[in-house]
Amino acid sequence: MNYWPLLGIAIVVAGFALRFNPLLVVVVAALATGVLAGLDLVSVIEALGSAFNDNRYISVTWIILPVIGLLERYGLQERARAVIESVRGATMAKLLTLYLLFRQLTAALGMKDIGGHPQAVRPLVAPMAEAAAVKSHGDIPEDERQKVLAMAAATDNVGLFFGEDIFFAIASILLIQGVFESAGYPLTPLQLSVWAIPTAICAFVIHGWRINALDRRIGRIAGSAKP
Repeated sequence: MNYWPLLGIAIVVAGFALRFNPLLVVVVAALATGVLAGLDLVSVIEALGSAFNDNRYISVTWIILPVIGLLERYGLQERARAVIESVRGATMAKLLTLYLLFRQLTAALGMKDIGGHPQAVRPLVAPMAEAAAVKSHGDIPEDERQKVLAMAAATDNVGLFFGEDIFFAIASILLIQGVFESAGYPLTPLQLSVWAIPTAICAFVIHGWRINALDRRIGRIAGSAKP
């Protein structure tokens, strides 16, 4: 069995660890995987171009961005912050943990587009998490504020990534099924989906701990900064 195509995974891991441009990392990994699998470079590029042409998500982006921009212009983020500030007992940890649960459950039911960075995180979840952190701990340093915004984005990623595989009709499950079937392991999409549940539970526990750890850390920093 030829294991060289798996080098593409190492390229992705190394590229993300070194914080290279994600698009460049993915393209290089795809080219390397195709070439190491025995395809010529032109065939790999043709496959990438065909996949991009068949899945023209860029047009959806052009529709979403003006709408989000218009909503933000008329104070959507400010209203989101005001809502959180009016909720008694609201904390960043509680808010993001609930959003993580919501994102996983909806993705598990196939509603993976109900959240997302442009339509949910930037205009709503991130400013609400920031407002909750300020409400709980007072003014926080700029670098910690950026970490709150990053954690809001990461929460959406984790919830979607580990929740969508529970839905047996998702493209990723069908891809996994095809890979296993080509290797001689016939599995149904439902079997794969069931075994995605323990992974999703572990992801929820681990990321929930990370959210709470960040909230506690901000509390300690804000407390030590007070006179």
